[in-house]
Amino acid sequence: MWAQSTSGVIGRNGDIPWHVPEDLARFKQVTVGHTVVMGRRTWDSLPAAVRPLPRRRNIVVSRQADFCAQGAEVVDSLDEALTEPEAWVIGGAEIYRLALPHATRCEVTEIEIDLVRDDDDALAPVLDETWLGAMGEWQVSRSGLRYRFHSYRRP
Repeated sequence: MWAQSTSGVIGRNGDIPWHVPEDLARFKQVTVGHTVVMGRRTWDSLPAAVRPLPRRRNIVVSRQADFCAQGAEVVDSLDEALTEPEAWVIGGAEIYRLALPHATRCEVTEIEIDLVRDDDDALAPVLDETWLGAMGEWQVSRSGLRYRFHSYRRP
């Protein structure tokens, strides 16, 4: 599950370069009660007030043997993290790349924002032709940005 600009950017300088409250509400609706899997940098980027993400099992994948994420489980491989029948991978770019071959569902929010790609940007994974998708209508956020939800499944 991720949000991306129309140019495919999911993160810039360790942050999300937009604010769309409706996307955050959907993220919460979909993930509450489930396991969320993220990389260390995504964990570090979460505001302290919501770390760990409430009412979810938080799993952080890190290659740093001494890394500690208070309130979350830390594992050193994606395979260790993906033991639940339904787990939501929530970032970042490297974790998405590793998880995509195992995924059967992707929920994506597309944000209409003019972001020219920068070499250091985190980019969304590209879904190939094996994914079947449904695209929502453009909506206007309270923040003024346009967005739409996409749901993809792989048989």
